[in-house]
Amino acid sequence: MLSMLLALWASRTSLFNELIVGNDADYQRAFEAAQAILQDAELDIRGENSDGSFCTPNDSDGNICRRTTAEKIPLEAQEVGTLLADLADPTKIASTAPKCKNGICIKRADRSGIKDKQDFWNNTDSTKGITLTQMTGVHTGTTTPVGARYGQFTGAAIGDDDSPASAILRDRSAANQGAWYWIEILPYDDSSKNSGVLVNNTGTGAINPQSILALNLTPNIVYRITALAYGRNPNTMVVLQQTYARQKLKD
Repeated sequence: MLSMLLALWASRTSLFNELIVGNDADYQRAFEAAQAILQDAELDIRGENSDGSFCTPNDSDGNICRRTTAEKIPLEAQEVGTLLADLADPTKIASTAPKCKNGICIKRADRSGIKDKQDFWNNTDSTKGITLTQMTGVHTGTTTPVGARYGQFTGAAIGDDDSPASAILRDRSAANQGAWYWIEILPYDDSSKNSGVLVNNTGTGAINPQSILALNLTPNIVYRITALAYGRNPNTMVVLQQTYARQKLKD
């Protein structure tokens, strides 16, 4: 009897360890996929291919380099206002829908009279804010997706079914599979660069302005990228966020 109990205990311990190792491995795969799609979003912002070269349009796919996509990464100041106005237009996007199209969004904020949850990936109640189902879906009555997939706008290779670059990144079989990213456009007041709010340039402990690295941004916007990757297990999900500032080198 004692031997039987010991054998049963050892079997259950082994099974428990396998579950832990399996869950950890699945999380690591999802984490790597989230990192990869985060980098893909950066390439989308910079208009580059996966190898860092200038994005080359593909005649067979208008999404590559956003050649035929209505929503584009703004390159000039006047393009920022036009893009944000379009995404905020209630005649084009319902007030309860995500203010995003093809992975480009305005800053997430509270709706009128509603304290929205900003971590939409944890939200399933639309009365409390935008939900994950909305962010991984399409806009009502259209085929326009809210988010963006890996390689969708950069042409990054995802391989094929027999040899995928990443099983997670390649999986587009359902909204709750694979990986997604969203880029929020965050404009700021250009005058803030010279306001002295962030540094002390007078009096005791003053910092020489010549020693400060200026942000050479054109246009004056930064981006907040949210990347999400699902694991192969139904309960595995990884979310990464970063703020990205695209600096331009002076001539």
